[in-house]
This record gives sequence, C-alpha cells and structure tokens, in this order.
Amino acid sequence: MQHHGSDVTTNTNQTPLPVSAVLNALTQALQTEGRAVLSAPPGAGKTTLVPLHLLREDIRDDQKIIVLEPRRLAARAAAFRMASLLGEEPGQTVGYRMRLDSKVSAATRIEVVTEGVFARMALDDPELNGVGTIIFDEFHERSLDADFGLALALDIREGFREDLQIIVMSATLDVKGISALMQNAPVIESEGRAFPVDIRYQSRKPQSRIEDSVADAVSSMLKTEEGSILAFLPGQAEIRRTVQQLEGRIGQHVILAPLYGNLSRSEQDAAIRPAPSGMRKVVLATSIAETSITIDGVNIVIDSGLQRVPVFEPATGITRLDTIKVSPAAADQRAGRAGRTAPGVALRLWHEGQTAALPAFQTPEILNTDLTGLVLDLAHWGVTDPRQMTFADPPPTAAYSEARKLLTSLGALGNDGRLTEEGARMRALPLPPRLAAMVIRSATNGHAEDAARMAVLLTEQGLGGTGTDISARLRNFGDDRSKRAGDARGLAKRIARLAGVNAVKDGFFDPGSALLHAFPDRIALRRGGDGRYLMANGRGAALPDSDELMQHEFLVIADLTGSAARGRILAACPVSRETIETECAGLINEDNECVFDRNSKSVRARTARRLGALVLHERPLKKPGGDEAAAALSEGVREFGLDLLTFSKDGAHLRERMGFLHRKLGTPWPDVSDEALIATLETWFTPFQNGVTAISGITSGSLTEGLKSLIPYAQLADMDRLAPTHFKAPTGDRVPIRYDSDEPVLSIRVQMLYGLKSHPVIAGHVPLTLELTSPAGRPIQTTRDLMGFWTGSWKDVRADMRGRYPKHLWPEDPANAEPTRRAKPRGT
Repeated sequence: MQHHGSDVTTNTNQTPLPVSAVLNALTQALQTEGRAVLSAPPGAGKTTLVPLHLLREDIRDDQKIIVLEPRRLAARAAAFRMASLLGEEPGQTVGYRMRLDSKVSAATRIEVVTEGVFARMALDDPELNGVGTIIFDEFHERSLDADFGLALALDIREGFREDLQIIVMSATLDVKGISALMQNAPVIESEGRAFPVDIRYQSRKPQSRIEDSVADAVSSMLKTEEGSILAFLPGQAEIRRTVQQLEGRIGQHVILAPLYGNLSRSEQDAAIRPAPSGMRKVVLATSIAETSITIDGVNIVIDSGLQRVPVFEPATGITRLDTIKVSPAAADQRAGRAGRTAPGVALRLWHEGQTAALPAFQTPEILNTDLTGLVLDLAHWGVTDPRQMTFADPPPTAAYSEARKLLTSLGALGNDGRLTEEGARMRALPLPPRLAAMVIRSATNGHAEDAARMAVLLTEQGLGGTGTDISARLRNFGDDRSKRAGDARGLAKRIARLAGVNAVKDGFFDPGSALLHAFPDRIALRRGGDGRYLMANGRGAALPDSDELMQHEFLVIADLTGSAARGRILAACPVSRETIETECAGLINEDNECVFDRNSKSVRARTARRLGALVLHERPLKKPGGDEAAAALSEGVREFGLDLLTFSKDGAHLRERMGFLHRKLGTPWPDVSDEALIATLETWFTPFQNGVTAISGITSGSLTEGLKSLIPYAQLADMDRLAPTHFKAPTGDRVPIRYDSDEPVLSIRVQMLYGLKSHPVIAGHVPLTLELTSPAGRPIQTTRDLMGFWTGSWKDVRADMRGRYPKHLWPEDPANAEPTRRAKPRGT
C-alpha cells in the first residue's frame, strides 16, 4: 500500500533530506535546553524525519511524542507517511487523533494531532503524563489553537514539568521572536531541498472574476506544459465555479479534483492521490494545500494570490469572511509546491511589481477571531487575565471583554471572571461555549442528543447540506448513511453522555427553541417582505433571495457573515413568538418609551415589551412632549440623516462658514460635517426641540441657534471677522461671500474691484477665490491672485470686453482706476 501527502518525499536514490544534517544538533539542544526552534524551508523533511529521529534516539524513555498540525488533512498525511516509512499502518507506532477520526493504540509512540485536540489534552491533564516531547509544526500559520497550545505548553513546562521538551518548527517564521518567547530557545536552521521553479507572472484583466482567470490559465497550461496542476483559489465557491468552467474545456485524460476543508476524508485523499498512469490531474485548492502535504505528480502551480479569512467584529458578534491578498511567504509556499518532486512552473495571476505591495505577514488568528472558547479555557486553567500567559500576540482587549461578557450571560463565568459549575459542565463538552450551553439546557428535558446533533451539524461544514434552514439540514443529517455522518452521530452521542443529565424526553425536539439558549442575541424579527430581519442585538441580517425561511416572522440565527448593518444569514431556524415569550422570559422587559415613527415622521409614545432591540408587543400611550419627545426626534434624525431637517438660508450659510473655519483653523472651531452633527445631536439639536413632537414642528431658527451653540462663547465675537458674510468692495457695496466649496468664493463684477492693489483675504491669510464677471454677470476669470491678473491676462480680457461692452469702462491700468458699478456716462 502506498501513501502520499507528507512533508517528506524521497527519491529513487534515497538522497538524505536536508533536515537530516541538523537532527543531531536538535537532539543536543533538547538534551541541554529542553526546547528549540527549527527553521526549515518546504521540502526539508522536518514534519516526518524529526519525530522519527526522536523516536529512534528514544531520549525520553518511551514517552510519547505529540506532533501538532494545523489541519486534519495535514495530520492524517503526516501520520500515514511516517507509518509507511516504518513499514506499518497508522495506529501502531504512529497514530493520529482529531475530531471525528482517530487511529491510536497502546503501542502508539508518535501521535499526530490537530492543534485543538492538543489544547484539550493539556487542559484535561496539566502534567501531560506520558508525554515527553511536543512538536508544533507549521507554526507560522498562527492559528488560535496553536498560539494557545504553545502558551499552555510553556506554562506547563514552567509550573509542572521542567523535563517537557518543546519544539517549534516552521518554514517561514520570525525565529528570533519565537525564540525570545521561549526564553531564548536555541535556533536551528536547516536548508531546504526543492527543485528549481520557474516563476511567471500574468496580470488579471480589470474587473475579471478570479475563477475566469484561473480557468483560462489552467486551459493554457494544460496545452503548453507537462504534468499535473495545483491551482489556489480563495474559497470553495470559486472552486465550484472553476470546475464548472473547465468541465467542457479539458480532455478526458484530465481529472478535476477539488480540495478544501468541507470535503469528506475520502474526497480529500482522492485529491492528493497521484493521477493514474497516462492521466493528468488538476487540483483546485484553497490554502489548505499550502503546507505539509505533497501532491505527487504536480509540477505546475497557478496562484490566484488570494485567500479567504474570517474576521471577527467584537461589537457585533459577527464573523465575516474577507478575501485578502496572500503574504509573500504564503506566495512562496504555494510556488514551492511545484518543485517538491521535480522542476516546475508557478504562474502568479498578478503583475510582478505588485509582489512588493503584498502584506508582509498573515495576521495571527488570535487578533481576528471570536475569543469565547479561549476565555472559557483560560478560566478553567485558573487564569482571568491573559497577561498571565505567554502569548506570541496578546488577545485584543475588546474581543476578550466581549467574550467574557457573553460567557457571563451564559452562566459560564461569575462576575469575577472565574469558572462556575455550569461553566465547567460547558467546557467538558467538545463544543463552542454557545452550543455547549444549548446542549446542557436541552439535556434537562431529555433532548441532549438531539441538541448535540445540531451542535455537531453547526461545527462540521457540509453535514446535512449547505442550505440555510437548520431544521432541514438536521433531517438530511439523520438520513445520511455516509461514514462521515455516522461518525458525527457517534460524536453527538458521546457529547450527550458528557452533558450528564438523563431526563425523560419532554415532547418533540424543537430546534428553534434549543437554539434560543445558544444565540439569544440573534433572535431575529422580520422587518420587510424581502428577507430582511432585525436581531435582538440591534444588527440587521438578510436571507438569500427567495429563501423559504423568509415566510417566518421570527428566526434564531446560528451563523451569519457580512457587515453589521446587513449580515448575510448562513444558518437559521424558525421559532414561534410563544416559544420566545416562554423560553426567554427573563430577557424580556416592558417599558414606556417614546419612539420616532418613520412613516409619519413624528414622535409617538407606547408601552413596549422588548427583547433587546426587538419589540414583541406594543400599546399606544398619550402623545409625549418635553425632553422625551426631543430625544426621540434625535433618534429619528440619527436614523434617517440630516436631510430630514430644513435649514434656513442664513442657517445653511452659518454652517458653511463654521465648516470653513474648522477646515482652516481647526480647534476650537467645531466640525459641522454630516457625520459630526449626527454624532453630536444631543448637544446642538435636542436641547432646542423641547416640546416638539414632529419633524414638521422643527423651526429653522431653532436649528440656527443650535449651530451657534457649538461655537465657544469666546469665539463668537471673532466669527464675523474671520468668516464674514460679505465683502466690502471698493465701491462700498457689500457682496456676499460663498462658503459652499473647499475655498471661500466671491463672485463680483470686475469693475467693482478697480483700484484694488492687493488680493482680498479672510481669516488672516486665506485668499478669496474671485469669480470675476462681466457687466452681464457672466464669468470672465477665476483667480486667487488679483495683482497677477491685473498685470497679466487683463490685457487680453480688456480687449475682448471692450468689444462686447463698449458702454463700460475698461482701463489699461485697473489697479489705479476708479471702481464703479455703472456704465460710462452718456457722451463719453
């Protein structure tokens, strides 16, 4: 049996892999220091040779070697490759352990695990009994689990196990920084071994879709190059569309093989398996294929230069998926896939000059993710302040605070941040905290396994399909006879047993009712016929077009992405109003309130039963007045914008003058942009609307007075001097100054400025933009240098104007002429 897909490849001559040259130095570092950082480029052989070398040396007296991999595919591939080098099957000397899949036995000495599995091992056994060495592979990917795992390992070594050996390995890594984090651990560098790769560039057409560019590149490379192709795309949607484009454009001797995390184990294994004799393969992959696996036969890489990453917004609790450019290190990793087993070609779908503009490093996941699980695990570890742990990057304060707040609301943490009994039960389940809370609550009425199935469905992509309706996916999941679905149902049974309550089933399982206890902040009320919903947390969300769920008034949303204003719902369940009233009674409040009615543009009073931002029921009250009405009007303006308000001509001019002074002089002159005025409504608007109950009742005078209130009293006297409303012309006329553009503008007949020997300025140094007009009011010149105009282009203007307006004065030397607003006297 032949296995493929590891960080080690051997050739027919059995040439030693580069990492072999530093294995003795690594052993020496571990024996003297107990920790080391190994920097080894792709193809050096670190993933498989380092654990096997330590096993052969047996410097830890039969204790286990734990190898952490960032992905399941990489973990299985590494275990299979090491087992094959020993002439064994996985589960004997070398095994692996991950969610829904494991092969270990009493004989296992090297255990390859996913990073999340290791964190749970350490949390459940702080002394890591029986473990001698921990190896963090591909640490440069900087997943949250890897960062937390390393922090745990360092804490265990310092507090419990001075003998615990720790190795951090990576192809692209800030080795000095990680060495310092590990108390100046020795740094060992290995050379790489890769065949030459010819890197080419091909710019994408503007506005072209990435799948179009990749499909064209694949078709071209199949015609001009030999071998199989590995193409990197940002996500599975782009992969599916690329497959559809290529199906009619490639020959029967070419196999199309998608590769992404949502596929089953058998589908992933098929993608990395070499093409049959006489066939070629095109593997369309996400960044899952960047590191730790070798796809035999591939010597062509096509790189879109893009990847999709989750970005968490603490203020909204929403994780959106952003498509970003890869770092130069990731681009090099991808290109290196073409030279693992033979010389190759890497085609990058961007201009060569753009490489220098790529982001230097990939953002560590800990800086961009939901930290709820981390905070719960730290509380179990006895840590309420993350600064007590050695993190490569500390968790962001805002995200940490929001996670702690959510866990407190779920009953997992006390007000002091320490783990409660309920929290301990939640942490015992291999689920995110929200879903763990749901399973424990469902266990009290006998539906632990039903809730656990739903939890597994929500954490394992693709189970039960990809539709929005969780109830439908649950039914599909129950009917699915595949091995993956069977393993997932088995996991749900184990989770249900861990929940620890054996209550008698109380009626039928209602998915929506159960989800309420995981996502009370995402209970959503329909607010239109086009699939738009408002969530209890005040954020908007929308269903895909024509989704059948939009017939339901209330939903519980389990997964969504996008902006805070209009998130896109990915998974939800319908729930009844009655169920919400019953199950969430403790979260519902009833208050008298004044609100702004969007239809009548007026304030109305009501008694409202609220669940967060959702109004479940309301009853009208007598029309309000006073401060409450003014505050409600403010909220209406905040929602609909300043276009609701009608400023007088003088008020609008005052605002323009204030804006000019803010731009030119800054503080203390206030910002009066739309954004600034919306943000300060309580200062300049609300106090001047006492007793007003409708937009129609707002006077323009109150708005003008409100704007004046923003000007500090000491500056009021300077307003007319620094930003005058009018310019006093040499004729004695007062001509209005406009402030409706970036610079102040004076539109004036040119004759009225005769005799002026300097350019007019305001605010001490700002020249007026002069729009000089003809006697008929038509523009003839715009200038900010009147003296230059008099001595320069005036000659040409004069010649033209004398012919058009012979009854008006056009002196040769206007700077020394008498200003006038009139035509020449008769007879002159």
